[in-house]
Amino acid sequence: MGKDTRLRPLDRAPNRPGPVLLVIMDGVGLGRGDEGDAVARARTPVLDRLFAACPQLTLRAHGTAVGMPSDADMGNSEVGHNALGCGRVFDQGAKLVDRAIETGRIFRSSAWREAVERSRAGGVLHLIGLLSDGNVHSHIDHLFALIREADREGVRELRVHPLLDGRDVGETSALLYVDALEDLLREIEGRGDRRYRIASGGGRMVVTMDRYEADWRIVERGWNAHVHGRGRAFRSAREAVETFRAEDPAVTDQFLPAFVVVDDEGPVGPIRDGDSVIFVNFRGDRAVEITRAFEEEDFPHFDRGPTPDVLFAGMMEYDGDLHLPRRYLVEPPAIDHTLTSYLAVEGIRQLAAAETQKYGHVTYFWNGNNSGLFDPKTGRFEEVPPETVRADTYEAVVRRTDLETYLEIPSDRVPFEQRPWMKAAEVTDAVLAELAEGGHRFARVNYANGDMVGHTGNLEAAIQAVQAVDLCLGRLLEAVAEADGLALVTADHGNADEMFLRDRKTGEILRDESGRPKPKTSHTLNPVPFLLFDPRADGTLDLAAGREPPGLAHVAATILGLLGYRAPPGYLPSLLRIRG
Repeated sequence: MGKDTRLRPLDRAPNRPGPVLLVIMDGVGLGRGDEGDAVARARTPVLDRLFAACPQLTLRAHGTAVGMPSDADMGNSEVGHNALGCGRVFDQGAKLVDRAIETGRIFRSSAWREAVERSRAGGVLHLIGLLSDGNVHSHIDHLFALIREADREGVRELRVHPLLDGRDVGETSALLYVDALEDLLREIEGRGDRRYRIASGGGRMVVTMDRYEADWRIVERGWNAHVHGRGRAFRSAREAVETFRAEDPAVTDQFLPAFVVVDDEGPVGPIRDGDSVIFVNFRGDRAVEITRAFEEEDFPHFDRGPTPDVLFAGMMEYDGDLHLPRRYLVEPPAIDHTLTSYLAVEGIRQLAAAETQKYGHVTYFWNGNNSGLFDPKTGRFEEVPPETVRADTYEAVVRRTDLETYLEIPSDRVPFEQRPWMKAAEVTDAVLAELAEGGHRFARVNYANGDMVGHTGNLEAAIQAVQAVDLCLGRLLEAVAEADGLALVTADHGNADEMFLRDRKTGEILRDESGRPKPKTSHTLNPVPFLLFDPRADGTLDLAAGREPPGLAHVAATILGLLGYRAPPGYLPSLLRIRG
C-alpha cells in the first residue's frame, strides 16, 4: 500500500461524528416465512422496525456472487467474509480446485509429485478430509480425482480417513458418500496389486475439524484415530455408522464418534514413518489445527505420542500469513487491497469483534486470508500478542495496535442448541465498552448464533438464537444513535431461514414416517438483508442497486461511502445514495 492506494474523498459525504458500524448476523437470511423459517418465526422487534422504516436492499450471498463455481452452490462464512472485507469477487476454493483438476495443474504441483514419489518408494498415501458434496469445505469429486490419479501413477497403498458431514448436506446422509467411496476403492483394488482402504474417521464436529482453537480435544481424537489407529474398532466405515446410529437413533452425522477400521491384523491404516498425508479440504478454518499438529515441532496442545516422519500437504494454503501448510496442491486466491488496509493507510481506527466460533471470519477471512493486524508502515498484516481483559460481564482476548482492536470472546464448549444465545450478550458488552471510549470510526461485529445454531437442525433453538441476536442488535443501535453514527446490518449467508429440507422438484417440505419435517442443517441459497440505520432519518441517505442484483462484495464500497470516501479502483460500486 502506498500513495497510489490512498482513498479519494467524496464530494458530498454523510459527515457523522459517530462510528460506522457493520453488524453481520451470521446465517440470518431471508426465507419463505413458512413453518421452517426460524428467522421469520422469531420475535424480532428490532429487525421489524428496521424493515419497516430503513433504507434496504437484498444481497446475493451464494454462488457466483461470492466466487463459487455456480449459482447452485451455497455461500459460506469464509467466502462471505472475503467478499465483505475485500470489495471484490475472487474465485474461491472450490472453483480453484475444480480448475486445477480440469487442467491437470494440481498433479503437476511439487506437493503432489513429492507425495507420489514417497508412496512409490514404499510409503502409504493418506487422504484425510470431509466426505460430502457440500462444496463448503471440500467436495467428494476432488477426493475421487486424487484417488484415481494415485492409481494411474502407480501408488499401491492408499488410505482414506473420511470425516462425516451432516452439516452442509443432509444430516444423516453419510452412507451415501461412504458407499460411493467404498465402491471406488473396491474397483481399484480389484484390478491388481493395489490396497486402497478406508482407515478411520468420525463426525466433523467431534473429530479433527476444530477451528479457532475452540476445542483441541476434537483434533486430538482425530490424531489418535488417523495417526495411531486408536479408537473404537469396526470392520468397515459402514458398520461404524450403522452401529453408532443403532446405539443413539438421534445422533446425526456431524456428531458421530471417532472410529478405526480393523482387520485380523489390527488397524488397517495408521500413519507411519515414510508415509504421505494430504488434507483434502480446500477451506482453511477447520484445517489449520490438524495442519499444526502435523507440522509443528514444539506442539503444546495435546500429547501426540510418537510423531511419524511424514510428508504433509494441504489441498490449499490455509493461512497465507503463517504459511500453513508448508506444502499444498492448489494456489489460493491472491487477495490484496482489503478494506482494512485502505482504512489503516488513512489512519482510521477500526474495531472487529466476535466470539471464538466466528472470530477468524471478521479478522482472517475479512482481511483476505491474512492473520494479524495491518501495519501501514510495512504494508503487511503483523502478528500482535494477545492480552486477556476481564470485565464484569465478559472476558475478552484483545489484540490491539494504535489503529486496530480485535476482540475475541471465548465461545462455550457445549452443543449450540443447548445455549442458543451463545456469547451474543458478551460480544455486545465488549463492543459497547470499546465504542464508549470513542475513537473507533469503523467497527464490525459478527453474531454467530444464526449459523452455529442453524447447523444443529433444531428449529426451536434457532428461533431463540435469532431472538438473542435481535436483542443485542437493539443495544448496539441505541449506542450508534447516541453517538450520531450510522449502521449497516446484513448477513454473510443464510441458514436459520430454512430449517427443513425440501423436495428439489416440488419445493414441498420433506417429512419422515411420522409426518415430522426433516431437519436441514446446511446453508441456504436465499438472499440476505442489507439495512441502513440512520438515527437522523432525514431522508438524505438511501440504498440503491444498479442493473445487476447486488452481492456481498458491494458492502465494502458502501462502508467507504458512509465514511466519506470513494470506492478504490477494482471495488464493486457503493450502494449508498446521498440526496439533496
